[in-house]
Amino acid sequence: MTFDRIIGHDRQKDILRRALSGGRLAHAYLFAGPEGVGKRLMALAVARVLFCESGTGCGSCSACRKLENRNHPDLHVLEADGTSIKIEQVRAIQRDLGLRPSEGRRKVCLIEAADLMTTAAANALLKTLEEPRGDTLLILLSSQPQRLLETIRSRCQTLFFPRQPQELIRASLQTQLGVTDDEAHVLAALSEGSFKKAFGKDRQLYLEERRTLLKTLTALSAGSILPILEFAEQLAGDKASLPDILEIFQAFYRDVLLTLHGRGPDELVNLDLSDKVGRVAGREEVGNVLAKLEALGGARRQLERNLNPQLVMEVLLLRLAA
Repeated sequence: MTFDRIIGHDRQKDILRRALSGGRLAHAYLFAGPEGVGKRLMALAVARVLFCESGTGCGSCSACRKLENRNHPDLHVLEADGTSIKIEQVRAIQRDLGLRPSEGRRKVCLIEAADLMTTAAANALLKTLEEPRGDTLLILLSSQPQRLLETIRSRCQTLFFPRQPQELIRASLQTQLGVTDDEAHVLAALSEGSFKKAFGKDRQLYLEERRTLLKTLTALSAGSILPILEFAEQLAGDKASLPDILEIFQAFYRDVLLTLHGRGPDELVNLDLSDKVGRVAGREEVGNVLAKLEALGGARRQLERNLNPQLVMEVLLLRLAA
């Protein structure tokens, strides 16, 4: 991936290009921003220029091809082992970084989800950040940089990567995937500025499964407990997708709220379900919808604190069916 092929983030690209051309790269960077907005692609673009035989990231030389295939010997990637990055992993990468580059001018180490480092691992990394080799570049990637130790953040040059504009994602979806206007609108709105969500595995969830999920949700009744418990079990069983599913529910009830306030269909996320939004709005009151949105927000916070997913879903669905 080259700088030119990365969509958006022009300011960040300009900063890194000038640092590369002027030989003024920092020894460590923190690329901070939401998941899937292009932080990893930008880090790999930097590595590509550093490894490229012509120093341009040409894409055709041996070094560029190796990087494209993720088998360049001077590229090191540190990822979580389970739910955290452990001190043993940091020490292993430090031993690798202590050696001279095998082929390139520099070694590059990407630390994915750096905020998952244990305290011991972060403290071990400090030594490398405080006494870096001149031929080593560390790039920490994080969607939650506030969880990193302040001592880590202070030793890195931070670049923030904001969410991509919906218009940019919508245009890219139509150009690259040929989706319809309504589908592009829904994907861009629900992806929360993340190309990874819009173009990746979440695409089917946001388009096809969304309709089924919302049909089941809006058919629930407070007087029928069994369907609520079955739906809660179904949702809890897909733990990885649960935050995105709750975002789908929130977007739907935001659409209902907008409709109750007299907003036009062009302001809705669920443009393709405007009839359903209208029917639900016809039987709801503003106070009830606000209570449901609050319940959804509370459920997302509870899941972030690792509460039992099925219990959280059961309580949530009971409130949404009321």
